Amino acid sequence: MAKGPTYNLPFRRRRENRTDYERRRTLLTAGTPRLVVRITGKHTIAQLVEAKPSGDCVLASANSAELTGSFGWKGGSRDLPAAYLTGLLAGTRASSRTTKEAIIDIGLRRVTKGSRIFSALKGAVDSGLKIPHSEEVLPNPARIRGEHIADYAKALSSDPEQYKRQFSRYLAAGLKPEDLPEHFEQVKKKMLGSVKKEAQSR
Repeated sequence: MAKGPTYNLPFRRRRENRTDYERRRTLLTAGTPRLVVRITGKHTIAQLVEAKPSGDCVLASANSAELTGSFGWKGGSRDLPAAYLTGLLAGTRASSRTTKEAIIDIGLRRVTKGSRIFSALKGAVDSGLKIPHSEEVLPNPARIRGEHIADYAKALSSDPEQYKRQFSRYLAAGLKPEDLPEHFEQVKKKMLGSVKKEAQSR
């Protein structure tokens, strides 16, 4: 009698390389909210998610797309400074709603020291959330502030055409890339003040 294949077909999301079920089970059984950080082609997304029998419940979230409209951010939406501010915003919102700790969930991405994922993690940690992590994976504070971008802009300023092409989005938004670190600090201060007022109004 003919028999079918004897192998086990992986779950659909595993076949699509979207979910590592073994890692997800480990995260869920920890019983702690997850800081879910996802990087798209244009943005960084950070969410504080709590697992419940009915499904995942989002406690707080932030998207780097919010930075421009809500806080006057004129830098890029997918670089290290934007990732940090996104993590800071999500973490501050979560902290204001009594969430005090979390564990990082990076999905299927590989651990890369100093990446945008860990820039967002640093922002969430600076918001007051307790998240287990190694200091070695976090970006240098200077890079988080965008000093590497400012230094590159200064070096490129001797070639006006290349400078304009490279930093066209910054210039169109009215920001000199050399001023990015100062602008970062201004937006960070505004963000913390805004979320604090939002929490007090509840």
